[in-house]
Amino acid sequence: MGKKKKLSQSEIDGVQYRRAKLWQIILVACNALVGMSVYSLIGMASYSASIGYGISTAVVGVILTCTRILDGVTDPILAFVYDKVDTKFGRLRILLIGGFVIEAIALIAMFDLFSSKGFGIVMFTVLYIVYVIGYTITNMTAQTLPAIMTNDPKQRPTIGVWQTALNYMVPMVMTVVLNMVLLPKYGGVYNQDFLSAAVKFCVLVAAVGIILVCIGVSEYDKPEYYHGIKKQEPIKLKDMVDVLKGNKPLQAYIAAQASDKIAQQTAAQAVITTMLYGIIIGNMSMATMLSVISMLPSIVFAVFGAKYAGNHGSRNAIVTWTKVSMVIAVLMLIFFIVIDPSTIANFGVTMILYVVFTLALNGAKMCVTTANASFMADTIDYELDRSGRYVPAVVTGTYSLIDKLISSFSALIATGAVAIIGYTSTMPQPNEPLTTPIFVVTMVIYFGFPLIGWIITLIAMKDCKLTKEEMVEVQKRIAAKKSQINEK
Repeated sequence: MGKKKKLSQSEIDGVQYRRAKLWQIILVACNALVGMSVYSLIGMASYSASIGYGISTAVVGVILTCTRILDGVTDPILAFVYDKVDTKFGRLRILLIGGFVIEAIALIAMFDLFSSKGFGIVMFTVLYIVYVIGYTITNMTAQTLPAIMTNDPKQRPTIGVWQTALNYMVPMVMTVVLNMVLLPKYGGVYNQDFLSAAVKFCVLVAAVGIILVCIGVSEYDKPEYYHGIKKQEPIKLKDMVDVLKGNKPLQAYIAAQASDKIAQQTAAQAVITTMLYGIIIGNMSMATMLSVISMLPSIVFAVFGAKYAGNHGSRNAIVTWTKVSMVIAVLMLIFFIVIDPSTIANFGVTMILYVVFTLALNGAKMCVTTANASFMADTIDYELDRSGRYVPAVVTGTYSLIDKLISSFSALIATGAVAIIGYTSTMPQPNEPLTTPIFVVTMVIYFGFPLIGWIITLIAMKDCKLTKEEMVEVQKRIAAKKSQINEK
């Protein structure tokens, strides 16, 4: 007698799941090299506009907001392009590479080739728009990869682990290189030489990432992985409206993610981090040191968060770790109010407490991020079960449109906030004197905005029924429907 086959948890559920190999998951997660390196660079767009093109602070905020709105509008448009691209080299790799080439050319031109050459607002705006188009193509395509590679609810959080870990480690490395290597080399302040060096480094890292992603997804870059249950008809605008109206879990995801993202992106703007670490704490390099210290704990949290999501479902994991994040953020805000923040820069009790708080908050956020990655894939499968059509680009495009329309105001909020307290023609620089307005604005944006976003997340997820148990039923219904089609 042969050995009895050991059933996996997925098989016990009564569903034959599609699973990716570990090396494929790791390579696809290397999209973090693309996204986070560009994210690190584009966070300095306000400095590029001011230094390289002579644009005032208030106008920079308006430009970045308008182009962010354009970014959202281009997302659903890509869904139509995504649906029509079919070549002998596949669909996914063509879109990933094509989008990256466009954004890389635009970034190099914006930060280096045309910067400080006498060009003004028109050139900066045009280059930023071209960057947005390239970024949209690459990012939107990358968002569809987890759902295409696996539909196993146990494995999807694993993809989130690698994505989350790399999304954390890559910015850390980028921060080390940009703030501790390049910035001191060029005088310790943001200037044109620094921006030119930064863009070359960031684009090189992103190029390596796009190659690795293309290798990892190659096995799935085939037409059979794009088919739904019903015959695939050309995508129409009404499909997006139908998805938004009928996909209730997607509605909850949009509300939760959009509110969180605008808070996170506003707090991550270079002007805000400069005020927190460069002025309030008085040690700009501390942000980098914290990133290094928290690397291993954050990865451990990501692994733990993935297991939690696998056992309890992505929806429940999001709710649990959002509550934990809120408690820690409130404690940190109180901590900043009752102490002298400048003592954090010196080794002692306040520094130790701040490090502990930061590690705990980063860990909780890591668990939320891991759960979010698998929840998006769940909403795509929910749509397949609901409508019979496999339209990952429509789902992600609908989400991205609303998400970016909302989060597009992050740069405007940040630049507007610093303009209100006096920075109308210049940007905050490290080691400037601390004032009450600087402290209040930084605390409100760094802690207050995320708290509002987390409250919205809890409200949105309260009525979301896409639990772990429901996802098993979704996959069973999809498998049954496909089986019926194949039997005909």
